[in-house]
Amino acid sequence: MMIKTNEIKRVAFLGTFFFCLAFVGCNTEGVKNKGNDNMPKPGKVNILDQDHKVIDTKKLGNGLRIDWFVKGKGPKVNKSDLVLIDYKVKLKDGKEVDGNHLLGTRALPFVVGFNMQTKGWDLAFNHLNEGDFVRILIPSPLARGVDGIKGLIPPNADNWLILRVLKIAKPDRVVDGTKVWVLQRNKKFKDSFGPGKLIAFHAMASSESSPLYMNTFRQDKPYIHDFDDKNIVPGLRKALINAKSGDRIFMVAPPSQAYGNKGYMDFVKPNESVFYNLFILDVKNK
Repeated sequence: MMIKTNEIKRVAFLGTFFFCLAFVGCNTEGVKNKGNDNMPKPGKVNILDQDHKVIDTKKLGNGLRIDWFVKGKGPKVNKSDLVLIDYKVKLKDGKEVDGNHLLGTRALPFVVGFNMQTKGWDLAFNHLNEGDFVRILIPSPLARGVDGIKGLIPPNADNWLILRVLKIAKPDRVVDGTKVWVLQRNKKFKDSFGPGKLIAFHAMASSESSPLYMNTFRQDKPYIHDFDDKNIVPGLRKALINAKSGDRIFMVAPPSQAYGNKGYMDFVKPNESVFYNLFILDVKNK
């Protein structure tokens, strides 16, 4: 039986808030449940708003500056890592314009290297470790630039990112180099994607060079994929196996499991990895 659009819409609303930020999922229960003693405790003064002594500073040639309040003892953050972050973005006058606390969450997942935020973020993460507590000056050209964000960030505004790298989250599984993190598993549904099944899902994709080159949620045109159809990015297909309705998934496909040395139009350069933000709408029998 085919999955029809009206059937998809009955669960589509569940993902609306997840996609409203373009990349960052608001609900991280699936990751948080793996344990993190560094989470801020409710009711306490937010540590990001307190004054802290700077113990080290690094100035980069592109105008970025990183001030460390705490130097973490954890592993180095690398491209394609998913990190749990507690953060705020402020302007020069102290106005807070972004942060997980504005969304009512204690942390958010961030995949490094795929333009989930402004360019300055990915450049800064190249110098961070798990456990770091930092303040990062992101100059306007590496932030929102001359455009800013109307009503929120004025043109040519430098950004101050106050950030704690709480945890580098291990993938739930790695399949032929494709990393898969299940941010939320909906336990109400029993059917999982596999032989004899169809799956409907929304997807947003970003390569290392092209942010958000695909967003099916924006056009309300989800993919419908037949298990027997091999005409799909190999890593994406493998990540979808055993997925269930309501699942929220981050995944990174390496070049060998994406578009290889050919790339894809102007969106994915040869030998680039691809990041997918997925929301599973439905799984049904054919």
